[in-house]
Amino acid sequence: MNIYSNRNTLFAAIAVAACLILNSVPVWAQTSEPISAADFSRVAAAQAAANSTPGPRTSPARTLPVPMADVSPQLQAAIAAPYAPIFAVRPKTSSEWQDFVTQVDGQRLKMLPAVREGLGVSVKPITIGGVKAFEITPASIPEANRNRLVLHFHGGAYVLNGGEAGTLEGMLIASIGKFRVITIDYRMPPAAPFPAALDDGIAVYRAALKTTPAKNIAFVGTSAGAGLLMATALRARDEKLPMPGALAAGTPWVDLSKTGDSFYANEWVDNILVTYDGVIGAAAALYANGHDLKEPYVSPIYGDFAGLPPTILTTGTRDLFLSLTVRAHRKLRRAGVEADLNVYDGMSHGAYQDPRMPETLEVFADIARFLDKKLGRDNNK
Repeated sequence: MNIYSNRNTLFAAIAVAACLILNSVPVWAQTSEPISAADFSRVAAAQAAANSTPGPRTSPARTLPVPMADVSPQLQAAIAAPYAPIFAVRPKTSSEWQDFVTQVDGQRLKMLPAVREGLGVSVKPITIGGVKAFEITPASIPEANRNRLVLHFHGGAYVLNGGEAGTLEGMLIASIGKFRVITIDYRMPPAAPFPAALDDGIAVYRAALKTTPAKNIAFVGTSAGAGLLMATALRARDEKLPMPGALAAGTPWVDLSKTGDSFYANEWVDNILVTYDGVIGAAAALYANGHDLKEPYVSPIYGDFAGLPPTILTTGTRDLFLSLTVRAHRKLRRAGVEADLNVYDGMSHGAYQDPRMPETLEVFADIARFLDKKLGRDNNK
């Protein structure tokens, strides 16, 4: 899910740049003195006693320094940024949800023109398979990619980033990977809960198959978008459609229930999602609309992954969905599916969509290389 305001990242990046120019050290880079032997003995004894029997693990209160080694100043700033301000919002009525969506999406829309210009892509609204979408085209497309197509499933907890607000990641993969991209403007709650988004995803895929061979199509998305693309792949397989050539699932929301170690280990550490018990859990219930959260088309981790296409997955060590990404990777591998897993040190949920961050270039360059190797192969034999 990608629901944070990039303004926090921008301001933090400016602060980092100022520190570097002044040859000073950002406050978050300062390290504390090593713990004394006496203090260590006291803490160790207390923790050993607290964890002396089998059961849940307890730990002392802790402060996590911002990692500095092999982490760009821009990512350091993102790691150090305060919580995304909307993490604790829990709208209760349809009108409250709509007001929330309008406010958050409006902030994102304001930044998109500059990003679009900077990335050198064009974006135009289209309709495909009866579904609203946006076609994103880079300034040039290499010969190898001219018969390839990326279907992009935007993130946003299944409630945010409707319309053009959902095109940021699509613009990144179009610009960095030099692919033609279609961002699917799938329907969302409160007006259209599950299975509307899944119906739209499969409708777009069916339409795309009329012009592009399945082996030349990739599904790309982050968070809810990654969960939806995996659910769409499951449904396509179940409906006997040919499988796409590859999947790129960034920190996929493949389980809408609060299941997985990092929901607890990274709670209050991830500065984007922060905790399941805020807007994320509320959005999960809104999207599922009474369906079991562990129904495979709602939470694809509970489906059968056999026969899915080669997949690249991306996450970070502070990601609330780290465990979901790891679980998806292991389940793919256990099903005999080729799967790569990329993990970034210190990164919170989906924080690789800032165009100024070197790690953003790494993420999408890795995805582009993976797609280049896998597209064109026949995964349906």
